[in-house]
Amino acid sequence: MRKLVAGKLHGIHVTEANLNYHGSITLDPDHCEEAGILPMEFVEIWNKNSGARISTYVILGERGSRCCILNGAAARTCQPGDQIIICNSVHLDESRLTSLKPKILTFDENNHVRNRLSYSVGVDASGKYTFDILDEAETALPIPLMVSGG
Repeated sequence: MRKLVAGKLHGIHVTEANLNYHGSITLDPDHCEEAGILPMEFVEIWNKNSGARISTYVILGERGSRCCILNGAAARTCQPGDQIIICNSVHLDESRLTSLKPKILTFDENNHVRNRLSYSVGVDASGKYTFDILDEAETALPIPLMVSGG
């Protein structure tokens, strides 16, 4: 079994940091459902502003609120306005890798969904893995690559 990306909220903005709550991250159920993130599921959180990385579990906030609230100890790692990445995962046998289609949501500064993407792994004619990032129309998007020189 391999630990693989199941879904991501990429670039969502922290709306509140609540040190006095007993833990977790509070998220809008609409965002969670669309990305396949479950209540009480453990997620990894990566702060794009500070580089902090933490793990906590999800609780659901008010539907339609676009909230992203770090609670308890997690509140020390993020400030309101910080952009974070929230990622859940699944353990899957490698033979099922090509059936996995993680959903990735990207956000504007008000936590409205900007893009709905998915990841797709395939196998080419020689048996090697391929990887695509697909938009809503399932059109492959360019994958960022490091360019030498410069």
